[in-house]
Amino acid sequence: MARVQLFDVAIARSGDKGDGSNVGIKARTPELYEFLRENLTTAVVKDHFKEICFGDVKRYELPNLQVLNFILEDSLGGGGTETLIMDAQGKVHSLALLHMEMDIPDALLA
Repeated sequence: MARVQLFDVAIARSGDKGDGSNVGIKARTPELYEFLRENLTTAVVKDHFKEICFGDVKRYELPNLQVLNFILEDSLGGGGTETLIMDAQGKVHSLALLHMEMDIPDALLA
């Protein structure tokens, strides 16, 4: 096992809708997708964003694209028009998730 950032195994994109943001994580290989599908749970993502996500985290699987899409409810302080927080649109949430570290089997990193 190796402790790596998600940067090493995935790419990401994020956006927003009202007071929630979404983060899509695309695995670099089908094998990494299966690993992330099993291990990158809503609980793991909720814990990673515990300081900004005050609502539920929902996950949608898109296996044909090797993507997991997470919806972080109540994560934008009311949304772009209702808050004074710096990133009310959630554009950096994908970057924040890519910084998360996980233990990943060495065989998947080769």
